[in-house]
Amino acid sequence: MSALANPLSLFDIAGKVAIVTGSSGAFGAVAAQVLAGAGARLALVAGNAKALAETADACGSADILSINTRPSDEAACEKIVADTVERFGRVDILVVASGKNDVAKINDMAPARFSDVMDVNVTQSWLMARAATRQMLAQGDGGKIVLMSSARGLLGHPAGYTAYCASKAAIDGITRALGCELGPTGITVNAIAPTVFRSPLTSWMFEDNENAQATRKGFMARLPKGRLGEPEDLAGPLLFLVSKASDFYTGHILYADGGYTAG
Repeated sequence: MSALANPLSLFDIAGKVAIVTGSSGAFGAVAAQVLAGAGARLALVAGNAKALAETADACGSADILSINTRPSDEAACEKIVADTVERFGRVDILVVASGKNDVAKINDMAPARFSDVMDVNVTQSWLMARAATRQMLAQGDGGKIVLMSSARGLLGHPAGYTAYCASKAAIDGITRALGCELGPTGITVNAIAPTVFRSPLTSWMFEDNENAQATRKGFMARLPKGRLGEPEDLAGPLLFLVSKASDFYTGHILYADGGYTAG
């Protein structure tokens, strides 16, 4: 039966092998549950052992390999892929959901803090994409890589976001460049770019202080959908980007932002 006659078949990832880094975080946990619910076999990666176990439990009866580590350097990323291949025999999907923010005005931010955000968000994403790409190329039948960007990769912010904005703009650049580089191989590389979602990274925005209240008010005024994003709003975009449905999409930044970047 053709895909046009059975369009839901385009989203079928049953049996695919997926690595999800940052799977103990808000976005990673959602990614893990979405992929598990769609029938994928999962390598869940996180440095927080307790939260990693909770994510694995939330995935129900899915075939899961829990890897209690962070993609902190080249050796760690290569081992994550190697452990996944040892367990499942291959890698079809990589979702890099690990990341961090550090909010401070430029005069208050030490260079080491800026470098740390860039390392976690940019270098570690690049290293994981590199390790997964090597395996996918060796397999010879394509693959799906999804990186985590942000509306802040496109838009600035007045509240001390120089490190975060720079890191997400870099992710956008990596996504586009890798999309061009790997296009002929059948490996697609795309990014999801949320605006403000409820997560540990944005918890400061919900605090009861003048700065947080002003920031919330400013964001809400710019959101055509009239609400903040929830992690579950990433489910549909993610399933699209890791499935056959997105085979013609690469180097693309998908804004999951309630219309924020439209205005």
